[in-house]
Amino acid sequence: MSEALQSLLDLLDLERIEEDIYRGRSRSAVVPRVFGGQVAAQAMVAAGRTVPGDRHAHSLHAYFLRPGDPGAPIVYNVDRLRDGRSFTTRRVVAVQHGKPVFTLSASFQTYEEGLDHQAPMPPAPDPATLPTGEDRLRGYPHLPADTVERILETRAAVDLRHVDDPPFGDFGTPREPHSQVWFRTNGKLGDDPLLHVVLATYVSDMTLLDSVLLAHGRGGWAVGDVVGASLDHAMWFHRPFRADEWLLYDQQSPSASGGRGLGQARIHTRDGRLAVSVVQEGVVRVPRER
Repeated sequence: MSEALQSLLDLLDLERIEEDIYRGRSRSAVVPRVFGGQVAAQAMVAAGRTVPGDRHAHSLHAYFLRPGDPGAPIVYNVDRLRDGRSFTTRRVVAVQHGKPVFTLSASFQTYEEGLDHQAPMPPAPDPATLPTGEDRLRGYPHLPADTVERILETRAAVDLRHVDDPPFGDFGTPREPHSQVWFRTNGKLGDDPLLHVVLATYVSDMTLLDSVLLAHGRGGWAVGDVVGASLDHAMWFHRPFRADEWLLYDQQSPSASGGRGLGQARIHTRDGRLAVSVVQEGVVRVPRER
């Protein structure tokens, strides 16, 4: 296991303060606020620790209410909404400085046999044929060195490989609002299914709005031609998967309007199983000229 992955796992290992109350810490991100994927992942950890081990996460729905302060701890309050025969529901409120910054509802289910079908996996090149994230980032001379280092630092726990140039690598001309990345953790994980759900939740917030930027030829936050933030985030976990094995994150944007952009995605395992569906809306604004 890489040092960066162990550091991320330590970050996600919350401190129990009291029954159903947990405390997490943060670290700096590319932008001067807490990375949304971190808050969502920590909230899933808090919810999962109140759920019996035979019930696995099948969905989450979250709202980002305020920018998180990376210099202050985050307290996660878990509300046990329901414990049914098949389903368990939890609500988590993340609090900083006395105010909620994030809310999450998550549902867990016991295993059941049932109807089974899925959308086919889209074509994508083998991840082994793609440049690593570091090689690709260092190949963009227009990116400031400190920006490259900050992006690499925030993604060090994950081997994330873009199929095509990301928005900050090739911008200025609109492209199809569709992007693909392969990802896996930089090291093996344990077998707890919740851990793999939590890591996929963490990574899912890294690139989902890229397709919005591609549609308008914008480079994004790394080059400063838009400002934005995640507004809400939803995930459905369809089939078991491992976050330490290659996963294809296929993303597209059907709409942008009113200063908001919508991203939709599917995560497939390398052998073609549809593992996760993801939807996110975010603020995407062009900076006003002074």
